[in-house]
Amino acid sequence: MDAAQKPRIGIALGSGSARGWGHIGVLNRLEELGIRPDIVIGSSVGALVGAAYASGNLAKLEAWARTLARLDIIRLLDPRLSGGGFIHGESLMGAIAEHVADCAIEDLPMRFACVATDLTTGQEVWLNQGSVLDAVRASIALPGVFTPVRRDERWLIDGGLVNPVPVSLARAMGADLIIAVNLNGDLVGRSLRPAEAPTPVPSPEAGNGEASALSRVLTRFNDLKDRFSLDGLLGLGRDTAEGPAAPGLFDVLTASINIMQDRITRSRMAGDPPDVLITPRLSPIRLMEFDRAAEAIAEGVKAVNRRHHELDLLLNPTA
Repeated sequence: MDAAQKPRIGIALGSGSARGWGHIGVLNRLEELGIRPDIVIGSSVGALVGAAYASGNLAKLEAWARTLARLDIIRLLDPRLSGGGFIHGESLMGAIAEHVADCAIEDLPMRFACVATDLTTGQEVWLNQGSVLDAVRASIALPGVFTPVRRDERWLIDGGLVNPVPVSLARAMGADLIIAVNLNGDLVGRSLRPAEAPTPVPSPEAGNGEASALSRVLTRFNDLKDRFSLDGLLGLGRDTAEGPAAPGLFDVLTASINIMQDRITRSRMAGDPPDVLITPRLSPIRLMEFDRAAEAIAEGVKAVNRRHHELDLLLNPTA
């Protein structure tokens, strides 16, 4: 097939919170196979990784992701008790800005767009103009966790609520062949991970960085602790003789969103299927476990390998 006939390849990177690091492995392995998408579309964490890829900063993002430890994640949280979410996101976006340079989406060397949701109307919003980082921040605004974003006179939240794997947007952007990456395909039906015993919180007097960071975060949750058990909130309750500990707030929120996104993804892809669907097996990684990048990236590579034959047939039909 000569250059004039070469189809435009689009990749739709789905939502999935910390499992989103798996997208890095998928993109790296596709490049090793000689497959470089012309159009990159993302929803939620897929928007973040997609923006890094479209701007030529994927390697930089990967290097940072591989260094993240739990203490780093704690330091990036800026919990609030108002504003529609536990996390405001300023610290996180500041860190992301260091690894995904901001510019206008129109100026990227590769076509890029991402999905958000209008909080008032429930409408799917396609973001393909303006600041890259502003668009990413809107697309990752997971309800109850990150505060909504005000953009173009609308409050925007996570794109995964309406289009978890945005095949339709890739097609609307002109893709002839679409590779989709679904990070949530193996989640529904799995049990919640057994609760772990709570980790003792170091006292501020301990003098180390971990103690100081944890103390600051817990201090910001003082009002919540008056009404809820913090261990229960975060899913760290102990099992008892009467039975297992109840799931924490984040566990319930995550499982509920997983169910919703799985059903929406199945429905939308039944009517508008991608040409190749890549499904990394990432169910052990929970909502905020961004410190497990190496594991997620490796599984992204394996997921592409499992679809190697389909990809080869798609791009070389006469071979």
